[in-house]
Amino acid sequence: MSTIADLPARDLAAAIQTKAVSPVEAVEAALARIEERRELNAFMAICADRARAEARAAEAAVMSGAPLGPLHGIPFSVKDLTNTEGVATTQGCALFADSVPAADAVAVARARAAGAILIGKTTTPEFGHKPFTEGPFFGRTLNPWSHDHTCGGSSGGAAVAIAAGMGPLALGTDGGGSIRIPAACCGIVGLKATLGVIPNLQAPDLFGANSFVGPMARDVSGTQLMFDVLKGPDRRDPYGQSEALPRREHGKGERPRVGFLLRCGNILDPEVEASVVTAMKQAEALGMIVEPIELDLVSMEPHFLLLLRSLLLARLGPHAARSPEKLDPTLLATMEAGHTYGAVDLHEAQFARTNCFLQIQDILSRFDIIASPTLSAPPLPVDLDPLGRIEIARRDAGTIRGAWYPYTFPFNLTGHPAISLPCGLTRDGLPIGLQLVGRWFEDSYLIEVASELEASLQFRAHAKEARPAGSDLAGRVENGAR
Repeated sequence: MSTIADLPARDLAAAIQTKAVSPVEAVEAALARIEERRELNAFMAICADRARAEARAAEAAVMSGAPLGPLHGIPFSVKDLTNTEGVATTQGCALFADSVPAADAVAVARARAAGAILIGKTTTPEFGHKPFTEGPFFGRTLNPWSHDHTCGGSSGGAAVAIAAGMGPLALGTDGGGSIRIPAACCGIVGLKATLGVIPNLQAPDLFGANSFVGPMARDVSGTQLMFDVLKGPDRRDPYGQSEALPRREHGKGERPRVGFLLRCGNILDPEVEASVVTAMKQAEALGMIVEPIELDLVSMEPHFLLLLRSLLLARLGPHAARSPEKLDPTLLATMEAGHTYGAVDLHEAQFARTNCFLQIQDILSRFDIIASPTLSAPPLPVDLDPLGRIEIARRDAGTIRGAWYPYTFPFNLTGHPAISLPCGLTRDGLPIGLQLVGRWFEDSYLIEVASELEASLQFRAHAKEARPAGSDLAGRVENGAR
């Protein structure tokens, strides 16, 4: 039984289409939940008046019998790194507090054209530079499962908004795991599609792109619903030229071969290990063929750091020189490290990126899917230094990128689609994520396999502090939409 605010996206879409719920009710439910859970600090800006006006127009369209888009009347949020027409896009940074784009990013425009209603911009660390969602401009975003543990980053506000019922869909970005990390920390689903499948024209270097924009939702079905709206070519994107993606159906008689990457050169938390091993046993029970594989991903950390640090320095160096006091000290430290690299280092990083791609391509010539933990450990304590070293299983595991999320950032470098879905909880009630990776352009197949596994895992937990369900409205929705 659920209130409107707690409905998954596909259920809400069906309820709106059948007039069991109005777009006005859907938007008001999301805005009310945002107000109720203000302590989570998930939003940089809230578009209440605009959202209400669009909801009234959407309701009029429903009542008139006009054709409705697949996301008609559904409230959604956009991470504050992605351009939104008429709504400030600050990059999580005080330096850009007054920056208001003249046009929507491609993904935002497609979501709105499908009927979705923007309710606000969600929090992000400055320019998405770290995996904790906090910064001097807006403070800290809290994980609804535990305020003592990080919600992840850099799409932390987006993940928190979904987990706490502040809209069933969100648009995040992922430059090294920034959709999948907070999805795992907050018990939701997040997809980084194949490079170019969802155009992202804000990257300053489109040819060297490793930053993605993508959907986040409460379940795989909602992720699929939004992905189908966002995908498609754009002639301005060098990787987004294909008019049609190859369609590979996941048939009932098919037995997907899954390469199970339990460790990738890292230390793994025992509870995470137990949870993903159980998930793979469930995959086998479904008829999937699961075999262990080996792949060293931790060794990619220095190459990823070189690309990240030098990019931030090139992009933000003049701003940092002008007003360093307005920037996060961790961002300044990241940029400062960029001064240590030369042109040869940059090319060597690209060589390593190519080699990693070829290794993964070889694995995916033998397997349909790669499965792994999303993170090496559950959500980390919120007061850790995001640039420091961490402990996992009471051992010094190394620096945070190579130790906590070595499973995510390499697939940004190689462009393969990757999805994170929840697969269990720790003894302390913190979410654990499972990552599935697919072949280039087989995003829909990846989502279908994830959906089958999700149904089998039956992850139904909700964040501890989420508002209890209400029976009256739930009866209305279930009777009208199903």
